[in-house]
Amino acid sequence: METTKILIGYAVYLPTALFLTYYVSKTLFKNSKIYMLDIFKGREEIANATNKLFETGFYLLNVGFALLIMKISAYDDEYQTLIEALSSKIGGFSIYLGIMLFINLYFFFRGKRKANQNLKPVTIITPE
Repeated sequence: METTKILIGYAVYLPTALFLTYYVSKTLFKNSKIYMLDIFKGREEIANATNKLFETGFYLLNVGFALLIMKISAYDDEYQTLIEALSSKIGGFSIYLGIMLFINLYFFFRGKRKANQNLKPVTIITPE
């Protein structure tokens, strides 16, 4: 594949991967704040800090993976091959992002369950 077509492929893939990462991240971490507040029993400062750390890790993992799989290795001059390579890359990355989304949701639900398990019922003993 000629260099111009490869550069076109990169110019399409990279902004698309970054946009998908940004969109999924903003959606996930905007809505996960509620879970964090519940897990940390309304302590907003620690809930926000933890949520921000999760968000930073999410960005690092996903942008890193997008860059790792960025190589386009189709070696002919057809635009069809370029489009197929891009659809494979973007589709694979979208599936990966979906899996990462559900892994994060699992951790949020698990944290909520652990927080609820740590609530011990108070037993009142009355003298007889």
